[in-house]
Amino acid sequence: MTLSSQSDLAGLRRAGAVVAETLRAMEAAARPGVRTDELDAVAARIFRRHGARSAPQLAYDFPALTCISVNDQIVHGIPGERVLEPRDVVKLDVTAELDGYIADAAVTVLVPPAQPTARRLRKCVRRAFERALAVVKPGLRVAELGRVVEEEVKRWDCAVVRELRGHGVGRSIHEPPSIPNFYSPLTEGVLHEGLVIALEPIVSERPARVVEEPDGWTLRTHNRTLAAHYEHTIVITAGGAEVVTTLAA
Repeated sequence: MTLSSQSDLAGLRRAGAVVAETLRAMEAAARPGVRTDELDAVAARIFRRHGARSAPQLAYDFPALTCISVNDQIVHGIPGERVLEPRDVVKLDVTAELDGYIADAAVTVLVPPAQPTARRLRKCVRRAFERALAVVKPGLRVAELGRVVEEEVKRWDCAVVRELRGHGVGRSIHEPPSIPNFYSPLTEGVLHEGLVIALEPIVSERPARVVEEPDGWTLRTHNRTLAAHYEHTIVITAGGAEVVTTLAA
């Protein structure tokens, strides 16, 4: 969406605050012995308190409130009876609808004791996001975001998951523009003030294709390599960008 008023911005900020609070609580609860559906229940309690709803459920009839993907699972993992184990790499992806506004964010959590490879992968994906965020401004071609992400990921000797990409967001869960995490001169679109996007590098330890698991939702790496995901909803401003899915420390 493109914001048309201060009311739009305030509504998006409220949805973003719910997402941020939920991710913080889920991350704090992620430890060995906890089931992924217990983490989803943490989200459910926060959503109920704020009157928020799960955007994946509303849009796609997803079978849980949040997406929780572990190790080689990349995105769209269904919370269930899986028990977190030491050294797991857990992607928590929360998309909330509140009063007609939708915000989307994801983090990668390392269940202790974390593997050095997993630490590097998480640092890589977060740094790729930060590098892309730093260049955001009105008039920037969407293709340049992909260039910056891809260059940073290569610097860490990791690989972009090319089939998955960022997107517009705000009134529905997936809106234009599509934002690849790699450079292509064919990528269309230019950022403009007020545009709302979900910027989300998704990377793997080694180059990998995406395959779908039998549940019809979960996507994993074909070669079982580890994957990481980092995402925030941002608003393009005259001076750069505002991240609406973070909480003050």
